[in-house]
Amino acid sequence: MQFKRLENAFETAIFNSRWLMAPFFIGLIVSLIVLLFKFVVILYEFIMHAWAAGESEITLGVLSLIDMALTGNLILIIVFAGYENFVSRIDASSHPDWPEWIIEIDFTGLKQKVLTSIVAIAAIRVLKAFMSLDTAVDTVKLAWLVGILLVFVVSTILIAWSDRLGKRDDRRSSG
Repeated sequence: MQFKRLENAFETAIFNSRWLMAPFFIGLIVSLIVLLFKFVVILYEFIMHAWAAGESEITLGVLSLIDMALTGNLILIIVFAGYENFVSRIDASSHPDWPEWIIEIDFTGLKQKVLTSIVAIAAIRVLKAFMSLDTAVDTVKLAWLVGILLVFVVSTILIAWSDRLGKRDDRRSSG
């Protein structure tokens, strides 16, 4: 009887420890605010220099803005899905304008969205480096960027494949 109470207390402590993640999500929200500030600064500089900029400078400026937007999306995906999966359910009924994926993404979906976002961000970095080839050629840096992008792409494919195999095995064992 004493052991059962101790076990229940321990399980309650483990269950309630999920709230220790809340400050991490608050920190990510603060980082999103910092990212927004930097986005506004870059947007202002982009607008102020646009009249004298060439086509490649405009393209690089737009890619920088896209890169920051994708990073912001990545932060939001992690905050929403992480909170929903690990801390507490979000009551979407009181927020009818929320996208459905916010409350429907599971851990596998979270991994896929995070990896896909990282691949997109890495691809933008490679594209920006490629667009800058006429001003400064650093083939070693470009090779590293392409190599890292390929590692992210292959990792994303392998994780998606393993998740798919896992779901297929789950269906076989339950059916």
